[in-house]
Amino acid sequence: MADKLINPPDYRNDTVLPLPLEVTSNAWAVDAACSGNPGPMEYQCIDLKTGARVFHFGPMYGTNNIGEFLAIVHALALMDKQGITGKTIYSDSHNAILWVSKKQCKTKLERTPKTEHLYQIIARAETWLRTHRITTPIVKWETQKWGEVPADFGRK
Repeated sequence: MADKLINPPDYRNDTVLPLPLEVTSNAWAVDAACSGNPGPMEYQCIDLKTGARVFHFGPMYGTNNIGEFLAIVHALALMDKQGITGKTIYSDSHNAILWVSKKQCKTKLERTPKTEHLYQIIARAETWLRTHRITTPIVKWETQKWGEVPADFGRK
């Protein structure tokens, strides 16, 4: 479907991105990339209305799943800090969405001096999740139907 879309799509006046009709533009999309797994990991967030990058983090040594988890928590925390309500967060990671709902990063990454700083960031994210009420919808991006999530790094 994604290859049939044009930019900007003539059927949408609420975004500059080629989004399918079932995707709301009042949203942020997050994604992570990792060169090797584990390896240098980074994540980012894109505003679906404007196409602008909201934030970027990394690279640092980690895994793709950790990056996906941290990207969602980062987006939630930034929305909370800025008083942003009514937006949706899209992620293509089922695991990360599950980990956020359970308020725990269930990574199997070995804790070593090389990963200690990342583990401190994970602990901070888990604490944030436990101490804040989450009302923002976190929706699974349907890659099979919609193409790559707009926050994708395009390295596949």
